[in-house]
Amino acid sequence: MSTLIDITPTKRNPKSTSGKPPFENMVWIPGGTFMMGSDDHYPEEKPAHPVTVDGFWADPCTVTNAQFSRFVEHTDYVTLAERAPKAEDYPGAKPELLIPASVVFKKPAFRVDLSNHYNWWSYVPGASWRHPQGPGSSLKGLAKHPVVHVAFEDAEAYAKWIGKEIPTEAEWEFAARGKLEGAAFVWGDEFEPDGEVMANTWQGDFPHENLLEDGFEWTAPVGSFPPNGYGLYEMAGNVWEWTADWFSATWHLDGPRENPTGPPSGDRRALRGGSYLCHASYCHRYRVSARMGNTPDSSTGNIGFRCAR
Repeated sequence: MSTLIDITPTKRNPKSTSGKPPFENMVWIPGGTFMMGSDDHYPEEKPAHPVTVDGFWADPCTVTNAQFSRFVEHTDYVTLAERAPKAEDYPGAKPELLIPASVVFKKPAFRVDLSNHYNWWSYVPGASWRHPQGPGSSLKGLAKHPVVHVAFEDAEAYAKWIGKEIPTEAEWEFAARGKLEGAAFVWGDEFEPDGEVMANTWQGDFPHENLLEDGFEWTAPVGSFPPNGYGLYEMAGNVWEWTADWFSATWHLDGPRENPTGPPSGDRRALRGGSYLCHASYCHRYRVSARMGNTPDSSTGNIGFRCAR
């Protein structure tokens, strides 16, 4: 495994070019044309198609608890999970559910029906980025872990505050591929080359048995696994990452191929990268072309984000 890196942001440099990062440690992604998607896996990835993106800067890691804490300290920002939902936004919801809460993974004690995700997800009052496992949990020892329980608007608020952006799906996939055209994973085609564990994913029988072969039951500190060809860490596994695009399973069939941004509206935002809960038997989405949509107000213990510029 690689050495942890310092990801403390510095002040914005509005005159930055590809030669000088606008923030310390940001990585220049040169842009170009690549084959986005895959012909071999889930329908929403098909077909592989040529896409061109301009060059941009990307954070080497997802935003950490330490970084998000500084944002909250400077702005008094309150995340969506920390606010009581408005009754008019959720017609028919039971009043007892209209309280600050977020979704937490609860490992069942035995094999369960995989068609019902409520067998391992729980809506937990008091769960938030400050309390990732629910009331009583804290961020002690988690400063360099990715912040979780952040909805899309929380990620956007952080990015705007620091002077960055959330990457588009096309930017994210181009960067994640790390110069490897058509590879299944961000590091190549073999899941564990020479027996080396390359990402924080689920090993064992999901969701009740985790063999911890990667060394982590939950999230891992950023920079724990080898970087890809552009020097970006954990583009697979650990936490899902919000992208700027609305999700569509078909938009890419007829949509623009140059700097695409997804459909103009929708009910779900696109997520990329998979998480520590992904396993080939259930969620084979730590592959570089894999994608998923989730409502922008969703916050869970396995969704985070990284920034671009």
